[in-house]
Amino acid sequence: MLKRAFSAALMVTALVLFVCSPVSYGKEKMVPVKAADLQMTLRDLWIDHIFWVRSVVYATKFGDADAAKVAEDYVVNDAKDIAAAAGSFYGKEAGDKLFGLLAGHYGAIKEYLTASMAGSKEGKDAAVEKLKKNAEDIAVFLNGANPKYWPKDVLVSVLLAHGGHHIAQIDAVMAKDYGAEAATWEAMKKHIYTIADALAGGLEKQFPKKF
Repeated sequence: MLKRAFSAALMVTALVLFVCSPVSYGKEKMVPVKAADLQMTLRDLWIDHIFWVRSVVYATKFGDADAAKVAEDYVVNDAKDIAAAAGSFYGKEAGDKLFGLLAGHYGAIKEYLTASMAGSKEGKDAAVEKLKKNAEDIAVFLNGANPKYWPKDVLVSVLLAHGGHHIAQIDAVMAKDYGAEAATWEAMKKHIYTIADALAGGLEKQFPKKF
């Protein structure tokens, strides 16, 4: 799964180069201020996603239900914020649809975590299948919203890689292999920033008058 994750990370880098080419001003190339604001907003939202999911994983592993509940609330609130960001471009109905898909993403991760805690291979396998299906569904949704700048096949690959990072992280924490978890965390951060940048670049190109 990790090998797939790192391979897909290379693919999303190509996507970023495709959709995030900066606007030219004479001999210099600069990112418009509003586009930069969008990029940083999406980076913050997506880094919060992986941070709070990681917090749920650690709190669950060490039996701190109160901490896990607080972290999970933040996961949900962050998903609402990501959905609202999409809704500001595509409308509330689209935002609500994305929130449902993000809820499914987290639901599959939580299911995998629960199965890992219980030592259930069957439960983990079922959760992985749900995570894969959800990645396909999110890719279809995003591609439908922005078919020119968010290619479906690339989106599927990078979302599978993202899910792979979550799984690798949970596996490492369950095994108390904190070195492996730290390495996965570093890979997750780089990958999620690249995804955020690709999404921001696609919005900038699809809605140039907003920038």
